[in-house]
This record gives sequence, C-alpha cells and structure tokens, in this order.
Amino acid sequence: MATILGPSSAAISASCGSLIYPSSKLVIPSISINTGSCSWKKFYGGIGIQGTKGKPQFHIAVTNVASEINSVQQAQKLGAKESQRPVYPFAAIVGQDEMKLCLLLNVIDPKIGGVMIMGDRGTGKSTTVRSLVDLLPEIKVVFGDPYNSDPEDPESMGIEVREKVTKGEELMITMIKINMVDLPLGATEDRVCGTIDIEKALTEGVKAFEPGLLAKANRGILYVDEVNLLDDHLVDVLLDSAASGWNTVEREGISISHPARFILIGSGNPEEGELRPQLLDRFGMHAQVGTVRDAELRVKIVEERARFDKNPKEFRDSYKAEQEKLQQQIASARSSLSLVQIDQDLKFKISQVCAELNVDGLRGDIVTNRAAKALAALKGRDCVTAEDIATVIPNCLRHRLRKDPLESIDSGLLVIEKFYEVFS
Repeated sequence: MATILGPSSAAISASCGSLIYPSSKLVIPSISINTGSCSWKKFYGGIGIQGTKGKPQFHIAVTNVASEINSVQQAQKLGAKESQRPVYPFAAIVGQDEMKLCLLLNVIDPKIGGVMIMGDRGTGKSTTVRSLVDLLPEIKVVFGDPYNSDPEDPESMGIEVREKVTKGEELMITMIKINMVDLPLGATEDRVCGTIDIEKALTEGVKAFEPGLLAKANRGILYVDEVNLLDDHLVDVLLDSAASGWNTVEREGISISHPARFILIGSGNPEEGELRPQLLDRFGMHAQVGTVRDAELRVKIVEERARFDKNPKEFRDSYKAEQEKLQQQIASARSSLSLVQIDQDLKFKISQVCAELNVDGLRGDIVTNRAAKALAALKGRDCVTAEDIATVIPNCLRHRLRKDPLESIDSGLLVIEKFYEVFS
C-alpha cells in the first residue's frame, strides 16, 4: 500500500472507507491558565474514482474501498503507531503555562501565525512542542496529494487538485491528523523547498518535482529547534513562504508553486543570539520560558520524567483521560471559534495600546484580536473580555517593540503597564 500512497504515505495512513468526523457538540471542561452502475475514469492502486466531465459545480466523493484493503490499512496504521517513539504527554508537563497556552491558541486558530519560544536550556521547550502531536485535531485532505490539499479551500490546493476541480472531477478525501514537521538546522535548501525527482528522471526520462519539507508542512506545523542558529538562506526561504503562503521552486527548467501555509514554531536560547527582526515579526506570539525555582516543583518534574523513562506506555496511559479531555476542548474551541465576537470598544483599545507602544505595522493588532478570540473559545465563551486580552497581549506585542539592539527582548512589563493604562 506504500507504493500506492506515494510520498505522503506516512501522513496518509488513515483508512478511506469510513471516516469519523468530530461531533459538533462537545462538553467543554475547565482549563486553568496559570456505489449502482457507473463508469470509472481513473484508478489509484485499484481504488476507483467516479468522475463525470462537464459538471460546473464542485463535488467531493468519499469512495469506499474493499474491506480487505480497509483491514490491511488499519493494521498498518496500528503497527506504525506502536512502533513510533513514545511522546511525553502534553498534560503531564508541569508549569510553563505561558508556553502551553500559546501553543494551544495556535492549534485552535492557525492564522495567529505561530509561536517563538525563547528560554534557558533544559526548560522543556522541545519536549512541550513535540508533545503537541497527540493533541492535534484531524483535517480533511485530498487522498494521495503530497501537499495535504484542502478539498474545500482553493487557496490551500495544489495545482493538480485545482485543475481537477476546474474540470469538474470528483475528489476522494480522507481525514488525517495535522502534521508536524521538524526542520533540522543542517537541512539543505533543496530538502526544504523541493528538488528534481532523480529516480523519475533516470527511469522515465522526464523532469518531475519531488516535494520538500515545506510541502509536507502545508496546513500543519513547521518546528525549528534552535531557530536563532538557522542559516540565513533558509531564513529567507521561511520568510518568503510565511509571507505569501506559497513556495515557488525554480530547478533545472522546472518552475512550480505549491501552497505552504503552516504554523511556524521556533525555539531557542537567547544566549546564542537573537533572531533577525524580519523573521521575529513573522511569529504571531512570543513565549518566554524560565527555569523553575521552586524546589518542590523541580522534584515533581524529575519524578515524572523518571516515571516516563522507566515505562513510557504506562506513564502515557495514566494521562490518557486528561489528554482526551484536552483534545475535546480543542476540537470544541475550533468549531466555535467563528462564533466568538469582540466588542468594537475592545478592538479600539487594543489598537490604542499598539499605537502608544510604537509597534511597527498592524500585525500586533491583528494577532492580539485573533489570540483573544481563540482564548475565549478555549474557555467556552462566545464573547471576548478584557481579561482575555490582558492574558494574551504581552505574548503578542513583546517581540514587536522597538528596543536597543544590545538589550534582550522586552519582558512584557511595558506592555502590561500600557494595557492597564488604556483599559482602565
């Protein structure tokens, strides 16, 4: 089945027979913030896709496959899950509430623009980000598409999928979890952006494009550890993709563009240097992580980590209920996000804070509004309050303030002071 699915077989291992959609109504727990007769046109590994030309409207068809194929896929999925390296549960992470909140808000509303996590070494930055994998919700994708194209949004479709839609062909869709892609510091530009498929060039004599990490990260999360050590040419690539939402590759007579809309998450140690202002501004939120000073809390962290290292499966099972509760809360918040409203007066005060702090551009205003709405949805409310804004505004503005190049990033105290001055 791996040869059928192609390059995205690891991501698209869900069965195509019965798709389970999340329920529209979920109970939100509290969170503490401290097929008849038909003609088959094309075949994908023996799976027929019904298509009729000349249809002006956009149709999506979920094609049921044989039960034998279904059972094989489920067995493969289960086997792959069991063989994966165990991930530390998100619910088991002690403290670091600011970082965890920023990550959750970006999962609820990816348009916030990502998170930059800066802090001391050994404070669990990478562990927390990678633990987010278990909480990521499922999304609709076009089956077999290497770009995780959204069958309902033309802006998130690859060129081939868009051409099929234009021709009126029916698409087969499936549900997969939001993908998280690690961008290693030593990655080449070809690996990140994509390059020529050498195998096809040698065997078939044709120029074919082999998608890179940006294609795999479309509609998902792109995580860069030690982002402040990333090479300048890769920083430029990320800036271009983050600005336009598309990645354009020019290689050996091939020019191709594909969607590259991703949540950019970076982590780093400020002692190793600061980020370029252009890249720093692309992160929607900024979270500062400090070393825990409370001895009792430190002992608890050490004991929890020892339990996980001793028996990862048993440790993960002990947090299964909390993880599922958090998953439901995120799914409910994502479904109700569009219903959340923010008063005009609060919008005005947010912009006033940004203006009086001399924040360059309007990204600060936009991100603060989005983050406040996501927080209200996470709490199960349909209206933003001043308290929601007070919680998120330091993370949205702290890295956008003008400062002396020799100074470290503002701690957020200035933002809080200006907030209370304006909102009082």
